[in-house]
Amino acid sequence: MKGLFATICLTIAVLLVSAGFTATSRAGDVIYSKEHRFKAVTIATGLAHPWGVAFLPGGDLLVTERIGTLRRLSNGILSAALAGLPEIYASGQGGLLDVALHPDFTKNQWVYLTYSAGGDFGTSTELARGRLQGDRLVDTEVLFVARPKSSGGQHFGSRIRFLRDGSLLMTLGDRGKRPEAQNTGSHNGSTIRLNDDGSVPKDNPFVGHPGVKHEIYTLGNRNVQGLTLHPQTGLPWAHEHGPKGGDEINVLHAGKNYGWPVITYGVNYGVGTRIGEGTHKVGMEQPLYYWDPSIAPSGMDFYTGNKFPRWQGDLFVGALADRLLVRLELDGERIISEERLLKNEFGRIRDVRNGPDGYLYLLTDDPDGRVIRLEPAL
Repeated sequence: MKGLFATICLTIAVLLVSAGFTATSRAGDVIYSKEHRFKAVTIATGLAHPWGVAFLPGGDLLVTERIGTLRRLSNGILSAALAGLPEIYASGQGGLLDVALHPDFTKNQWVYLTYSAGGDFGTSTELARGRLQGDRLVDTEVLFVARPKSSGGQHFGSRIRFLRDGSLLMTLGDRGKRPEAQNTGSHNGSTIRLNDDGSVPKDNPFVGHPGVKHEIYTLGNRNVQGLTLHPQTGLPWAHEHGPKGGDEINVLHAGKNYGWPVITYGVNYGVGTRIGEGTHKVGMEQPLYYWDPSIAPSGMDFYTGNKFPRWQGDLFVGALADRLLVRLELDGERIISEERLLKNEFGRIRDVRNGPDGYLYLLTDDPDGRVIRLEPAL
């Protein structure tokens, strides 16, 4: 029986590897993956659905909570909610979302936030910034408001990343209204590019086009909740939620159409019927990689630290529905293997960030959410 059991286990392992997946095993607190042994160390608890994290000079972290609060984490101690935030409408999938520091933060102290906010005609995603001074933001100003505002509590996006030229990208969901993602007269279902003061860069792809929102950088995006820059090329990589199936990873190029809802690898919930025209159409981009069934990705970053040398250049993605962390190995812009880590260990993983200290950081989407740091197991 022992021999039979061992044979079965070996067969399963071989099948997983041949399919591009490797299972995580653990002994005590040490987690064994394909390339490294590591520990998942909880450095903070008690966060209400944490959503995004930014690393301050000196080692402190800023963490957003979807309920509308921004907290500072210093040596394992969470501050009270910081004052001076813009007015936030937290409902459904909306609330306080991502946080990012200006590239010249040490000089200007600007902190950027995305969040859902109300108005006369519903809600939409907005971008604001304020200067961090002690326990508050000062000089807070709204830089961008997605139009149109609409009813409903889903698909707000939203991640922020500064590009190497100093402009920023911000992702927006389709707000559950599929045709909006193909409507260039609407911000919804797009990624947008702005200067750091909220103005429109003159070289945006649709500047000068009448009837088109000039902030639009890409269109045909369902709900992007992962955005990062490739460490060598500097190009923005994004992932987005599919419907039932069809979560995508894309390299974003100015002016390109990523297809939603005309083409997708997903299907309608419940009934399983086809959406749009199929999986391909001339003039619309194919994903670099997709998941079917869905994992519900959220948060994404390339690992560039020195604590895990064999992870250098790998892409890490959090998963909400599948409650795990995905590691993707690359060959240029081709994803060649996938490893699934921490399955059901910590619940829904909302954000993944490469820390300046060389560690990898995770946020868990939970009423008692955590900040988790992945450290080598020596």
